[in-house]
Amino acid sequence: MQSAREEEEFREYVLTRGPALLRTAHQLTGDPVDAEDLLQSALAKTYAAWARIHDRDGYVRRAMVNINISQWRRRKLEEYPAEELPEVCAPVEPSGEAHELLEQAIQRLPERMRAAVLLRYYEDLTEPEIAKRLGVSVGTVKSTMSRAMAKLRDALAGS
Repeated sequence: MQSAREEEEFREYVLTRGPALLRTAHQLTGDPVDAEDLLQSALAKTYAAWARIHDRDGYVRRAMVNINISQWRRRKLEEYPAEELPEVCAPVEPSGEAHELLEQAIQRLPERMRAAVLLRYYEDLTEPEIAKRLGVSVGTVKSTMSRAMAKLRDALAGS
């Protein structure tokens, strides 16, 4: 049972961090509806342990990963091999193709650049928060982000 103060803290946490956590859930599931369900399940687990959690973002993200893995393991095989492929394939949407190209370009970034980009644009953290999380100065975050964005622009322009 949570105290009124803890319930209010939890509500405030969900309001402020919810959008960033939902983006993380979407990255895990690849589907917006599944992402909402995954985040809801993770937040339910987080609520139950709220008073004893120190790294709340870390706890929610770890819960999402664990829940997603458990769900993935429980799924039954829904696609079966066929002897012949269908004649006509569904057209690839430009936005889906662009999204895939962006993800590939992000994966090719060096580790610190990739971490900075994901923390900024997927987790919606500020430069000082990123600096603290990565253990570097704010200036290093700014220069790292600048170089990372230039690399991403070059990679996508060349595609």
